Amino acid sequence: MAMSAKEIETLIKDALPDATVEIQDLAGDGDHYAAVVVSKEFEGKSRVQQHQMVYKALRGQMGGALHALALQTSAPNA
Repeated sequence: MAMSAKEIETLIKDALPDATVEIQDLAGDGDHYAAVVVSKEFEGKSRVQQHQMVYKALRGQMGGALHALALQTSAPNA
């Protein structure tokens, strides 16, 4: 079962409450998304660490309900 953009945003914001999250459905199928996530929690973290934080927020849904997520992450003003 596919995930909605709102579900993805909610999971990310639950883990990173200060985050600004923009989700785009790339294929219109509820399976392939792009996300831009900006959070103070990313300050001082590598891009890999930032992405790991987002994947952790998705609670194991990557590869299951969520097939593909193109991520762009950054700290504010970065």
